[in-house]
Amino acid sequence: QVQLIESGGGLVQAGGSLRLSCAASGRTFSSYTMAWFRQGPGQEREFLAALRWSSDSTYYASSVKGRFTISRDSAESTVYLQMDSLKPEDTAVYFCAVRSGLGLPTTRATDFDYWGQGTQVTVSS
Repeated sequence: QVQLIESGGGLVQAGGSLRLSCAASGRTFSSYTMAWFRQGPGQEREFLAALRWSSDSTYYASSVKGRFTISRDSAESTVYLQMDSLKPEDTAVYFCAVRSGLGLPTTRATDFDYWGQGTQVTVSS
């Protein structure tokens, strides 16, 4: 099993920034992808960004590219999501996820094997 603990959510004004953290522990894999998703009230879970651990390559949803940045601290097995220029429509619960093994880059939530409990981000106008 893999445990994922998100932190860093909170209330911020529009135009502000937040950095989310996701600490991973438990079972390890030779190759995996860590990603961030979010889910607003009454909405489907939306892919934001992902990082392939072995290559450090990243990919983003077009809706957040240029505003959000995914990065990692290998020593701490932690992935971050730096969110800048936040908008009220970014309000959601943000989730960290892990997909084990190699595979083509994916943005589908169902392709990810492990999930954190989520952290709330609220952007006020």
